[in-house]
Amino acid sequence: MRQTQPSMDLLIALDVLLEEASVSAAARRLSLSEPAMSRTLGRIRKAMGDPVLVRSGRHMVPTPRALAVQAEVRALVEAARKVFTPPGALDPAALTRRFVVLASDAVITAVSLPLLAEAARSAPGVSFSFIPEGPGDSSALRDGSADLEVTVIADPAPETRVEPLTTDRLVGVVRPGHPLLGEPVTAARLTAFEHVIATRRGRTSGPVDEVLAGMGLARRVAGTVPTFGASLLAVRQSDLVGMTPERLTRPMVEALGLETFPIPFELPEMTLSQAWHPRYDADPAHAWLREQVRGALGGRRRRR
Repeated sequence: MRQTQPSMDLLIALDVLLEEASVSAAARRLSLSEPAMSRTLGRIRKAMGDPVLVRSGRHMVPTPRALAVQAEVRALVEAARKVFTPPGALDPAALTRRFVVLASDAVITAVSLPLLAEAARSAPGVSFSFIPEGPGDSSALRDGSADLEVTVIADPAPETRVEPLTTDRLVGVVRPGHPLLGEPVTAARLTAFEHVIATRRGRTSGPVDEVLAGMGLARRVAGTVPTFGASLLAVRQSDLVGMTPERLTRPMVEALGLETFPIPFELPEMTLSQAWHPRYDADPAHAWLREQVRGALGGRRRRR
């Protein structure tokens, strides 16, 4: 039997198929008809000796073999793109790319509108997928499932590029007319009310509680929620006290009509950074993405 020879076109198609997990979506991305995309998938299956994508209910899912090679395929496609892209030459209007940005809900709220607006204005071929960060995201940059991570990065992987962008601080947040606001907010008064904590890992204590413990105080935690948006909604409909990043969540706080107040003791500022895998260092399209995030958050050009 004649064996299908691998080619760059097949690698590009495989990369898109694995990213979209859909023949029709991949066909749209590559400006092909669905029958042509199906034939390309057939050639990929023959070349790899593996089904690659299989039907699971109404969706398609990658096989273990496909998952095992996905990061390698992405790296090969990116390396080829670099070869055929002159250094520094990028016309956003001609760029066709889908960027996956991993971030907290607060960051997504802050950067999604500026990025979407800029893409509509100058890069109509660019699309974004903003996905919420979770406990198992440590390998997302390495395996290529995310192009960029924007968050507080305390312990990055050794190969990860990290660029600090801006700082923020926690403020207290309550509903209008909350009894806490009737007098100056002290640490003792702050701990007299139940709190709701936004934490993606479900932790019920952190730096705030360490400071309070040093004062001989402790706050009562009614519960935790995975996002700042959820905590603000809980605060809006109760006497719960929340804490939220001042700058990042200001649009949500104002839209919900909530009241903020300074926390009555010193807490370390949060440094928000963007991080990426070094395979994107010389990629002009990825540099464009980083520049847009930098502008949306008003960050400075620093990298380590």
